[in-house]
Amino acid sequence: MDADNWALVTDLYELTMANGFQKKLGEEVGIFDIFFRKMPDDGSFVVLAGMEQALNELKNFHFEPEDIEYLKGLKLFTPDFIDYLADFKFACKVWAVREGTPIFPREPVMTIEGPLIQAQLFETLLLSIINHETLIATKARRITAAAKGRGVMEFGARRAQGPSSATYGARAAVIGGATSTSNLLAAKKFNIPAAGTMAHSWIEAFDSEYDAFRAWADIYPDNCALLADTYDVLESGVPNAIRIFKELKAQGHSHFGIRIDSGDVTELAKAAREMLDEAGFSDAKITISNALDEYIITSLLEQEAPIDNFGVGEKMITSSSSPVLSGVYKLAGVIKDGQLIPKIKVSESKGKLTLPGIKQTYRLIDKKTNKAFADLIALRDEDIPSELVALKADPLATKQKRRLHDFMAVPLQKLAMDQGEITMEQPDVFAIQKFSQAQLALLPLATKRLLNADEYPVFITPKLYQVQQELVEKYTEKE
Repeated sequence: MDADNWALVTDLYELTMANGFQKKLGEEVGIFDIFFRKMPDDGSFVVLAGMEQALNELKNFHFEPEDIEYLKGLKLFTPDFIDYLADFKFACKVWAVREGTPIFPREPVMTIEGPLIQAQLFETLLLSIINHETLIATKARRITAAAKGRGVMEFGARRAQGPSSATYGARAAVIGGATSTSNLLAAKKFNIPAAGTMAHSWIEAFDSEYDAFRAWADIYPDNCALLADTYDVLESGVPNAIRIFKELKAQGHSHFGIRIDSGDVTELAKAAREMLDEAGFSDAKITISNALDEYIITSLLEQEAPIDNFGVGEKMITSSSSPVLSGVYKLAGVIKDGQLIPKIKVSESKGKLTLPGIKQTYRLIDKKTNKAFADLIALRDEDIPSELVALKADPLATKQKRRLHDFMAVPLQKLAMDQGEITMEQPDVFAIQKFSQAQLALLPLATKRLLNADEYPVFITPKLYQVQQELVEKYTEKE
């Protein structure tokens, strides 16, 4: 398989179903939604990421000759289906929400409309991309929110689940608010500032810590951030760093800093700050690393630790406290003989009830405050009245109805791809970050809390509710 072709990154049943669709349903059209049910870390929303890669992979979707030979060898597929895959041509329309948008449970973030034989093939690939990158962007949002404006450097490549996760995870971390990455491929590919200085092995390789610092300063006099905790932060690391800084300052250099990667970070940072200030280096930056997350960062800042930057690795690049985002890909309708037929999943678990039909999600902005107060999921072809009684999208909600009024309804999904051509703008990652921060600023503060986040209401229109309930009754009535 071509390294840039991920068509076989799929579950076998996607292909067996597609093979069956061709044989039994021909070119019947299906409509699939991608959405999330449960938010990670007990938060109220996710920060959407991965759309650019998802659209690019759809545009590039094809099967190599060796893929076709492999599939023939499985002896599961008809000759007609094998021929279809060998001559694959993208024939779907895709609607998507912009990357960086805060998304709440049950809101479709991507809708794929096209021949069932084809649309079914994309499920596994799209979910693997969007689930992963949205998860990391969401974790990064939490961590950077805890940092309260201080720089957060993404340092997680060596702890990521493979090179692809490291690279696209770094991009997602920047969407969530990170300022730089240590991963050079991500830095190059996505135009992210590269960050990093030295490891303990640099210090240990020399006869003394001072010799190691001196050698570094000779090579990088204008990038002199020194790792201060190889031996003893306060007795050795900071004094040796100050000695080097004085030498460099006399030569006309500036931009100094230290990094602490172990120990009681709060007390070490406070003592190091005092030593640096007394030596005349009040502008020298203190960077902290070592298994940081939003809770540790919050604790450090509550203790008034004088930290300028955070290097965050494994707990961000893996979202280790909540490492799975269970986005799903569900059939919402089929088009047969030109007629849309809504489809639904009805389960013994009421929380898994899906929303049928072709939909649009609206962010409702209060006309008086210009802040978002709720989202509304509607059928795409229905007009949104200026006032309505809507129902909660969550079928388990106790208070189902609410009157909505005095709002502006902003649609979230836009046409992103049509017959293989990407129509959605694909801005650079820092433009996405800026957009995301603007969207986050619209949300209620209680919704963005790191602990005990308040629920943000998501409603559906009466018309969508009626379609849903008619299908529930149809498929649950006793024979």
